[in-house]
Amino acid sequence: MILKDDLIGKGARVNFPGRKDDVISRFILATAIQRSFKKKNDEGMLEVGVAEEMAEHVLNFFGFGERIIDNMLKTDDRDIFYMLEDLGILKTEREETTLYDGREWRINYWTLKKKYIADLTDGVIKGHECDFGGGDNCIDEEELYGDLPDDIWERE
Repeated sequence: MILKDDLIGKGARVNFPGRKDDVISRFILATAIQRSFKKKNDEGMLEVGVAEEMAEHVLNFFGFGERIIDNMLKTDDRDIFYMLEDLGILKTEREETTLYDGREWRINYWTLKKKYIADLTDGVIKGHECDFGGGDNCIDEEELYGDLPDDIWERE
């Protein structure tokens, strides 16, 4: 539950360095959308609920990846992606390949701009979720995992 007008509140610090293998959470993406919107539009903030819905919608396509193929999007979805491209959150890429009969085939992709998202969310305070290492209601990592046996982390 979010009690603030924006996603930035009091709590634990968020660490999202924006490397290629880093997974983007809904909170990180919603915060980046909100901040990017504010940078591009002087008239105000994007509502929290709207930013979170957009983030969740987009992440449902990407999952744990950073690139998706364009032809899996419907028109309404593509409109959202174009808006996020204008905000600098997403970018388009294109690959061309030659088919066996000699024709050229183009494949269009959407990619998350993780470094830009990391820059937008640098130093964000996570207020509506608890992260390890901060906040009165947070559970310390050692407290959470300390009692688990070592063999719990082994695969069979």
